[in-house]
Amino acid sequence: MTKEQLLSAHTIEEIDEWLTRYPADKKKSALLAALRAAQHQNDGFLTVPLMDEIARYLGLAKIEVYEVASFYSMYELEPVARHNVAVCTNISCMLMGSDTIVDHLQNKLDIKLGESTADGRIYLKVEEECLAACAGGPMMQVDHKYYTDLTPEKVDEIIDGLK
Repeated sequence: MTKEQLLSAHTIEEIDEWLTRYPADKKKSALLAALRAAQHQNDGFLTVPLMDEIARYLGLAKIEVYEVASFYSMYELEPVARHNVAVCTNISCMLMGSDTIVDHLQNKLDIKLGESTADGRIYLKVEEECLAACAGGPMMQVDHKYYTDLTPEKVDEIIDGLK
């Protein structure tokens, strides 16, 4: 990636793949995926220059990109950590034990919700209202990958496997 190129070749390839799924005049439909790819490329957060480049690439107004990035909880606008961990705490997951999972993570990582580990490895996102995997609760999302039917032991395995 050159200094002038804000989006990596891999990110552009991913955005282009998403663009094939929509009519040519509906590029905005790929915005969520474009933001996700750019955030992943940038160690877990979006910058204004990255969002501006996405707007340019998709032919959107900058404000359209900012609105989406600042609205959805899956996007971070400030540096957090390399790995983003979010536990669903909606009623279905709560009834299946998400409180136990949140407590376990906070104790294991020695951080509270909304904090990152001292080594910058893991960010424990503020409680997620719903991640739409109700039948698999309790569940968490790590770097946009879903893990369901969690137990403290399964959580340890997942977290310990993160580099």
